[in-house]
Amino acid sequence: MRSALPIDVVVSDYVQLVSGGGAQLKGVCPFHDEKSASFYVNPAKGVYHCFGCGEGGDTLGFVMKVEHLSFTEAVERLAAQAGITLRYEEGGYTPGRQKGERTRLVEAHKVAAAWFAEQLQGAEAEIGRRFLAERGFDEAAAKQFGVGYAPAGWEHLVRFLRGRGFADREILSGGLASQGQRGGLIDRFRGRLVWPIRDITGEVVGFGARRLREDDNGPKYLNTPETAIYKKSHVLYGIDLAKKDIAKTGRAVVVEGYTDVMACHLAGVTTAVATCGTAFAEDHIKIIRRLLMDTSAYRGETVFTFDGDAAGQKAALRAFEDDQKFAARTSIAVSPGGMDPCELRLAEGDAAVRKLVDNPVPLFEFAIRSTVARHRVETAEGRAAALEEAAPIVARIKDRSIQHQYAVQLGGMLGILDEQFVVRRVAQIARWQREREHERPGPAARRGEAPAPAPAPVRPVAPRLNPRDPAQFVERELLKLALQHPELVSPAFDNFGEDEFPTAPYTAVRRAVAAAGGAAYGTTVPDFTARVRDTAPDDSVRALITELTVEPIRTRRAPDAIYAGEFLVKLRLQAVDARVAEVRAHLQRLGNRAAPEELTAVQGELWALEQYRNDLRTRGAAAL
Repeated sequence: MRSALPIDVVVSDYVQLVSGGGAQLKGVCPFHDEKSASFYVNPAKGVYHCFGCGEGGDTLGFVMKVEHLSFTEAVERLAAQAGITLRYEEGGYTPGRQKGERTRLVEAHKVAAAWFAEQLQGAEAEIGRRFLAERGFDEAAAKQFGVGYAPAGWEHLVRFLRGRGFADREILSGGLASQGQRGGLIDRFRGRLVWPIRDITGEVVGFGARRLREDDNGPKYLNTPETAIYKKSHVLYGIDLAKKDIAKTGRAVVVEGYTDVMACHLAGVTTAVATCGTAFAEDHIKIIRRLLMDTSAYRGETVFTFDGDAAGQKAALRAFEDDQKFAARTSIAVSPGGMDPCELRLAEGDAAVRKLVDNPVPLFEFAIRSTVARHRVETAEGRAAALEEAAPIVARIKDRSIQHQYAVQLGGMLGILDEQFVVRRVAQIARWQREREHERPGPAARRGEAPAPAPAPVRPVAPRLNPRDPAQFVERELLKLALQHPELVSPAFDNFGEDEFPTAPYTAVRRAVAAAGGAAYGTTVPDFTARVRDTAPDDSVRALITELTVEPIRTRRAPDAIYAGEFLVKLRLQAVDARVAEVRAHLQRLGNRAAPEELTAVQGELWALEQYRNDLRTRGAAAL
């Protein structure tokens, strides 16, 4: 399965990967928030490691962690992606009995999506086809986005899924049906246009359904409820279609609905996504940041499009609050006529949609202008009120240089000639805000309770090491070479003893390499690193092995035998120097009371060590 689905291919469904030096790739970690890309993948070895949070492992472990799957479910998911047929032991394969819950729910949604799409062609679905046509979507567009129709009956889908072998509990727990008043199952979506909601890998995990008839008393849009596979705060509609172009262009466009996503993609804005029945929130930001490679060192762009009405402006200002969690440039595109992208495409064509997205206003500026516009700045009282309301917005901008520029701009908007007055006022408020953040007690303290103890780490990672220690650096670099390029250090590496790796965690890794057959054996097998990880005594050593496997070799040129030889010699010299110091200390302790033969033996060892040290310094790796 590893060869059929390389780890970088799997990880790229969730994280934009770029060169990390040597054979490594890097990206923004999907498991914790970070300002610099510290998540590394080694495609050749099939492992990943985050130097920020310590998470690491192989392809299977990554899928289990990122999707919250069991071992069985992760194997089933990867096998399905790779087109591999699994054989189940213990009595053979029984559909629906041995597969994991998540796999069964995903299969049910896949079957349901195909069935909904087929129903869109029926006579009853004429109302749905007319709805799409009125918004500029033809049959090809509906097919491209998998749009379907849910018939108006009570249990059409339920009966169909039962006929395909799905149990009632699966249909119910997947959110495809509800419990009726008499205890039976009824279809959740009835008489509605249906959009399949896919996760970032393209699996259908839920549906969004739009009301079509006046006698439908339900909400305008009805989505799948929270299930084992569908968390509305963790999905973005269209992300499966947009992810590659978001990563490629460094831009994400966030719109408000399913038809807006369709309109944008059909108009050539192929980076558009939308939330599914919930406000754009922190978990959505994390998804986009990983695709944008959004770090303090690299800034992509996120463009929000909202209706031009009061609700749209309120949504935009909410987005401003979230903007502080982005490193990306964040902008807003509001159509002058207050039209959403779907309406704009219908009224003015594809080019108008592209123009809207290509000419956004920075979100900071929009937030400030919207605030100032609520006041009568032609009067002194209005200018003062606008300043007091807008200055805290400017003060929340974390980038000091941008904050200063917008403070000056605010003074211009208000018509205050003394711009330094505005700059000083913003700086004062920013300082107060920072002081309040530092002084603000936690919820327990505000209730007069003792503060809760700090949470323990989820799990220990590699033991604490000091990468600035030159001696440790030599050990670390040589172990990285042994794991990543065993052919460069073999056979000399295998002649090094554990005592030549004095740092305890590195000693454990050296022991694991030996237990796996040594570097020489590593030159003959493709999965040597996996074998080394299997011999590790505990999770902390396994994590360190993974870390050393993905960390780039610290050389500007490609690692070669010369570079490897330098570190073999350096480590041996460290061991020789340490032994010379021990022997000299022994001689000093012996003093004049030592027996002649003992003194001669110790002096002889010291002489041999010094000769060997000189030989290493002059001949290098040839003296090993």
